[in-house]
Amino acid sequence: MRRRNVSRIGGQDHRRPLLWGWLLLAGGLFTGNGVLERPASADQIADPPGVENDKAAPAGLFLSIGGTVDDAAYGRISRAALALQTRVRQEQRRGVLVLEIAPGSSPFHQVQGLARFLATELGGLTTVAWVPETVTGNHVVLALACQEIVMHPEASLGDISLGKPLDQDAQMFVLNLVSRRHNRKVGEALTLGMLDRQKEVLWVQLERGDKPNVTRETRIVSRAGYDDLVKAGAQIPDVKVIKEAGAPGVFSAERARGYDVLAMHTARAREEVGALYRLPREAMRENHTAGDAPRAVVIKVEAEITPMLEQFVVRQIDRAVGAGFNLIIFEIDSPGGHLVSSLNLANAIAALHEHKVRTVAFIPDKAVSGAAIIALGCDEIYLTPQGTIGDAGPIEIRPGQVIERAPEKVLSFLREQLKTLAERKQRPPALAMAMADKDLKVYKVTNRDDGQVSYMTENDIHEANGQWITGLQVPESGDDRLLFVDGRRAHDLHLAEPPVKDFDELKSRLGIPQDANIMVSKRTWVDTLIFVLNSSGMTMLLIAIGILCIYFELHFPSGLFGIMSCVCFGLFFWSHFLGGTAGWLEVVLFLLGAGCLAIEFFVLPGFGVFGVSGMILCLFSLIMASQTFIIPASTEDMREMAKSVGTLSGAIVGTLVLATLISRYLPSLPLFNEMILTPPGGDGNSFEPRLRPELAGMGSLNPVLERDRTLVGKPGTALTILRPAGKAQIGDEFVDVVSEGPFISIGRPIEVVAVSGNRVVVREIG
Repeated sequence: MRRRNVSRIGGQDHRRPLLWGWLLLAGGLFTGNGVLERPASADQIADPPGVENDKAAPAGLFLSIGGTVDDAAYGRISRAALALQTRVRQEQRRGVLVLEIAPGSSPFHQVQGLARFLATELGGLTTVAWVPETVTGNHVVLALACQEIVMHPEASLGDISLGKPLDQDAQMFVLNLVSRRHNRKVGEALTLGMLDRQKEVLWVQLERGDKPNVTRETRIVSRAGYDDLVKAGAQIPDVKVIKEAGAPGVFSAERARGYDVLAMHTARAREEVGALYRLPREAMRENHTAGDAPRAVVIKVEAEITPMLEQFVVRQIDRAVGAGFNLIIFEIDSPGGHLVSSLNLANAIAALHEHKVRTVAFIPDKAVSGAAIIALGCDEIYLTPQGTIGDAGPIEIRPGQVIERAPEKVLSFLREQLKTLAERKQRPPALAMAMADKDLKVYKVTNRDDGQVSYMTENDIHEANGQWITGLQVPESGDDRLLFVDGRRAHDLHLAEPPVKDFDELKSRLGIPQDANIMVSKRTWVDTLIFVLNSSGMTMLLIAIGILCIYFELHFPSGLFGIMSCVCFGLFFWSHFLGGTAGWLEVVLFLLGAGCLAIEFFVLPGFGVFGVSGMILCLFSLIMASQTFIIPASTEDMREMAKSVGTLSGAIVGTLVLATLISRYLPSLPLFNEMILTPPGGDGNSFEPRLRPELAGMGSLNPVLERDRTLVGKPGTALTILRPAGKAQIGDEFVDVVSEGPFISIGRPIEVVAVSGNRVVVREIG
């Protein structure tokens, strides 16, 4: 594929001059004895000791801490953090470890061990606590153990003791943790306020020197510290109580930033945290396999995406999760397919994050249309340099194979789905939507505050109220074309990770040992059987055999054919159920229809409401089970419905032809003729419906089949067991009859009680 001449994004030099460090020291912008420094910007984050910062983006890792901190959580976090530490030392890069701290209830000794590890064992890493919601209790200690804290604007942090003061040893541990200045925004007085509700915390402003050379600084002090300042004659132009005695020591992000304490930054989402520290996008996706060699499995998504393929991939995912795999690689090479199936798969894959399963899309060649949608549901996307992704616009195929644009309501729905997927996986939503909307123009934008680069539509830029500086239009978007890019360009646009040349390089990037054999999920015999039974030919055969067995059961004195019919229809619904086209509604409708037919045959005489309703319900359920919709909404749906109706019609016609041939020739065949209940004196074909005598010579002019109503009241003899259908001799005729009530044995006297159409209803005499 011809490579487009595009400019690469990123590659900025993050090296900061040593002069900045000297200015910090000369200006006294450090926290000592309660002195607070000015908030640092992303560019002011100091490099770890001994690590030279270069043009490469810093290495980052995102880990979450929630619920209960136990030995397993400690092991997971420590292994991942040490692996990152080793990596940054080898690559001579900056390293940033981001810990998302969620509310939870953990024993102090478990929190104490993890906090000590974070404070003492991770030299060379910048540790950041990301607090997206209010956190109180022991988990606050984990935030204090980090060098910096980033809070959601609506979050709060504090009240470690929850009203019950910690013992002296625990308090001393927390104070020693803070005194090491791991977090320059937290001092002893502030920490005491979070440990003990009875402590009072004050913010004071101090003045030094004489006019006009007056300098000012702020401090966070306790009441005793404030009294000491007053006794020392300090000039205090302003003082505020930021925590009263008896009140919980909880500080909101707004108050923390207002008093320049606790929080270094505020951010509303992970991607904003990543932008603050210039982390690559993939670093902000939690890696549940970090620190350990992942247990990986490959699931291939090939050929056209259909409901049957969707269900197959879902079964493969369930098997992988059940087997304990924590890394699923979806090897995608597909031209696309059904929209609904593609979206269902993408959302199912995106939800695997909740099960702590890392998902990766590997695209060696192409992921077009629905396949691109599936890739967007993965945590990470890796393409080869020549691999392509995009062109996910919905289409309709009209008669004559003319491809047309789908209705606006379909396009609008798809745009929203793609936007949601992109937001869940921290990709630019505008670019994802541009894959489906050929009129959507996307622009490169730069944040005015922190220089973050992103991609937005005109509406997004307008709604941001000047926060973003608009750059050039992305040339692959808008102007009557769908976004479609190769591996390198996808990385430039923040849609995918840096390209990999082959699967071996992908293994290296994912931390999988090169000598490790990755299992490739394959079809089981069940999957193969489902694919075979869902083919048109097998579907037609199952229905035809099922109906034919019912026909045999009505004439042969055996339950074998009834069981075979149940097996055929059972296989039909089972295969289509797992194939993604049938559901419980179709099964219930079919059983209801079969019940109506049973009532018509065995309970009520004649051919009326139950018979017609049962037949309609059965046929309707068979058609519905062969397709994914009830009412066709497009030309493609009409084509699929025509295919379903054609398959069913072929099965019915085939059954009628076979039934006619069997009725004509089976009684004359050796061995098989013994299976048929031919009454004495019968010609072997007496069970066939016959024309009324007065209509026998009319040929095809009147094909109505009807018994003579003069049979009513005549006596006869049962020639076969009537259960309830069978044969009887009435006068000189051998007639197909149906018992009015219970079964009637062979040779019992009977009487005709009703004639309806070609059905003769009898009852036992005496």
